[in-house]
Amino acid sequence: MAKIVIENLRKDFGDFNAVKSSSFAIEDGEFFMLLGPSGCGKTTTLRMIAGLELPTSGEIYIDGEEVSQKPASQRDIAFVFQMFALYPHMNVRKNISYPLVSQGMPRAKVKEKVAEVARILGIEDILNRPVGGLSGGDRQRVALGRAIVREPKAFMMDEPLGALDAEFREHMAEELRALHDRMGATTVYVTHDQLEAMQMGDKIVVMNHGVIEQFGVPQDIYDWPATMFVAEFIGSPPMNFLRFDGFVEAGRGRVQVNGHDFLVPDLREGAKGALALGVRPEHVHFSDNGMYRGKVIASEYLGTTQIVMVDTPNGEIKVRTGSEVPVKEGENVGLELNGATLTVFDARTGMALRSAANERILGHG
Repeated sequence: MAKIVIENLRKDFGDFNAVKSSSFAIEDGEFFMLLGPSGCGKTTTLRMIAGLELPTSGEIYIDGEEVSQKPASQRDIAFVFQMFALYPHMNVRKNISYPLVSQGMPRAKVKEKVAEVARILGIEDILNRPVGGLSGGDRQRVALGRAIVREPKAFMMDEPLGALDAEFREHMAEELRALHDRMGATTVYVTHDQLEAMQMGDKIVVMNHGVIEQFGVPQDIYDWPATMFVAEFIGSPPMNFLRFDGFVEAGRGRVQVNGHDFLVPDLREGAKGALALGVRPEHVHFSDNGMYRGKVIASEYLGTTQIVMVDTPNGEIKVRTGSEVPVKEGENVGLELNGATLTVFDARTGMALRSAANERILGHG
């Protein structure tokens, strides 16, 4: 397996700049997620790493070797696509063995390696079946087997679970992560599903309009978003924003919104003008003594929890609370916000103002 390093990677299609000077490192054995909405540049980045697209500029290092202008065949990369890309005229065994047969590997060795991969994926009983009659999950396992059997330096996966139904996607995500852990493989995985990225990834790059908004471990990205885009894209429901015009002085931990003080530990950066105070729905609590108030406008029952929408002078807030908490539409309620979890944003640039609490945020660019 291999470490992958990306330095100032850029891709232009005519006048359109699809990827803008991206830089990050994927450690050996890491499960690395490229996350973002459609058209953000994540698949183009993956294809450049794999050698299916050549970059306009920048460097790609795989296992210490600069490969940015080398074709895919010289990078020792295995690719798994969303639509499986299996050979319909071959059975499962022949689909998995094809890369080895095409390399001229001895028949006995091919048989041994196919049997090993089939055991890892739990598909020994379908090796002689045609791929056309298989379920979506089994076809995806066959596609994974064809990639795994080569023992490449790294795996590139472009939304490989996207064609599966929601329930089976979650099951296959668990299987795929467990398979990765057993093999210790370097894996680069593209998805637009933030829950999938949080569930599976060791590290996540969040992209938007060809730019890396944030790069880091899932927990830091969720707790301390570097931009308002990340705060809205990660989380279900996303982060709330209390928007206000005001002034935040660097080095002070007190933010005043409509005369109400909120403590944000040791803000290191100041700003004035259009600002936003960000808070996750689970960090807002109802309190009879809460000085910040709003009116309940709706609620959504989710079984053990509920999402309550509250209208405030600075915008709508969603509160995640227990389903047993009594709330009535039209009721005036007090709210408490957990200061240790708050993030202040410059609403004009969308950038977070850093503090001692969130200075762990890994770089964005």
